[in-house]
Amino acid sequence: MTVELRHHHDVEEVRTAIVDIHVEVRQRDFGLVGDFYSAERFSDRLSGHSGAPGWEAVIAYDDGEPAGFAYATPLGPKTRWWSGMNTPLPNGYTEENGTRTLALNEIVVRRTWRGTGLAHRIHEDLLTGRTEERVTLLVNPQAGDGKVQAVYERWGYKKIGDLQPFPDSPVFAAMIRPLRSTLGTPEGTRA
Repeated sequence: MTVELRHHHDVEEVRTAIVDIHVEVRQRDFGLVGDFYSAERFSDRLSGHSGAPGWEAVIAYDDGEPAGFAYATPLGPKTRWWSGMNTPLPNGYTEENGTRTLALNEIVVRRTWRGTGLAHRIHEDLLTGRTEERVTLLVNPQAGDGKVQAVYERWGYKKIGDLQPFPDSPVFAAMIRPLRSTLGTPEGTRA
């Protein structure tokens, strides 16, 4: 397996690959259906995320074939990221200025490459060179019977509460960690 990671800052160059992988994995592999998981709704969310300053994606290519991706956006002062939080957080915790917190909006790896460590490799490559203090993500605690959340915990993320970003979305576990983590992925726990 010869995997190349490429950084992208123009969503239109990679929109089709990102949406196609998302639909393949979320709908076909994981059976997530409904309007929230439709290609149109995901593409709309992608447009919203990528329209913010600092948006960046990393796509993994194996011999030219997209194998997975991750993308992230810094949270600006008027972010709605924290507005669906169901858990009280300390004063100031959700104050954003565009340089404090990076939101890892999506990380998705196609079936053939799962379990190879590619997700972690994409994740770490995306964070390399970023200057934010911390990184946050949302994970469905039911995904993989909790295994997906456990992977993020091994990567250094801690759950800070529950968040429902849209009325028709699942309630996600909101997780956060310092941008720079000294944690690796121990052998046998790859994603």
